[in-house]
Amino acid sequence: MGLTHLLFQNPLLFAAVAVALLYSVIAHEVAHGWVAHLFGDDTALRYGRLTFNPLPHLDIIGTLMLFFVGFGWAKPVPVNYGALERSRFGLIAVALAGCATNILIAFAAMAVLQFSAIAAMPELSTILSVVARINIILGAFNLIPIPPLDGSRVLMRLLPPAGQEALARIEPYGFYILAIFLFTGLLNPVIMFMQNVIYGLISLIIGSVRPGV
Repeated sequence: MGLTHLLFQNPLLFAAVAVALLYSVIAHEVAHGWVAHLFGDDTALRYGRLTFNPLPHLDIIGTLMLFFVGFGWAKPVPVNYGALERSRFGLIAVALAGCATNILIAFAAMAVLQFSAIAAMPELSTILSVVARINIILGAFNLIPIPPLDGSRVLMRLLPPAGQEALARIEPYGFYILAIFLFTGLLNPVIMFMQNVIYGLISLIIGSVRPGV
């Protein structure tokens, strides 16, 4: 069942799903800024981005992509990587914070779905299933090591200097490379593999089955 189908069948249910998914991408960005703040960079705090007020975070295209394609984004939280204490570990922690947050949200949604009382509430079950599915997609997608995705930040720290220089050279073109890979479907197997890994880890912990939507 797609999100547009939910809109026509039950507008109130769609509104609830929309709010939950909007806050999933906001939580992703707030997590980046919060972890950066823990490591000594207050840029996100000074720009008013450590908030769950959606207005400073909204990106129109990214929000539309979330609801109609299945993944999207908010405005990136500004981070001064040079200000991070223990810069190598701090950079990796900041980069992974957003993905980890989406995976934790998916874990919580799937865990709640295990309660029989929730299973008897179809509307709530649908909301939780969609939230789990989209957050796993968001986590898996952002782990791909192509700029400007979070995975590229991690890869940058793990590569030798020559590899870092090569990745830095393609970073200005990363969005276009990513768009080509997405529209040609070349990234689909990678995204599916990473989703399956995340599903497997969550299921291993809570004994869950993949949420169906």
